[in-house]
Amino acid sequence: MPQDHHQIKTVQMPNDVFLPFVIEQLNEGHTATLPLRGRSMRPFLEDGRDKALLQLCDHPQVGDAVLAEISKGLFVLHRIIRIEGRQVTLRGDGNLSDEHCMLSDIRAKAVGFYRKGRQTLDRTDGRKWRLYSWWWTRLYPLRRYLLFIIYPHIPQRFK
Repeated sequence: MPQDHHQIKTVQMPNDVFLPFVIEQLNEGHTATLPLRGRSMRPFLEDGRDKALLQLCDHPQVGDAVLAEISKGLFVLHRIIRIEGRQVTLRGDGNLSDEHCMLSDIRAKAVGFYRKGRQTLDRTDGRKWRLYSWWWTRLYPLRRYLLFIIYPHIPQRFK
């Protein structure tokens, strides 16, 4: 009797192709879990290791980690550090420089992260994330030095 084996295939595609599809799904009421790429949210979130659980973002607030389209087809998952009218300033936790967008460019909000291969969600409204966020955002002037201490073998390239 033949057995039906399902194989999982991994397909890679550029963010400017994939993320509009994800956003379409979010707009239909779904959530999305995305693997994280890049080093801009270090030290809490790591490239290729962690995943973000995203949902639509109705009322973005300072401190939220959001998926934003900062220019046509260029998406970032960074923290909101300032909202002035319709203008939003974003910064990755591992970055020293800021990005800017409009409120209408925010596509989704991270409601939690699956970290270090765990199956349990670290919620962004949970105590651990709020405490981490409070401390790390206040340490902004020292980030360059802290990241160098944490990752001495990796060249620190900040935008």
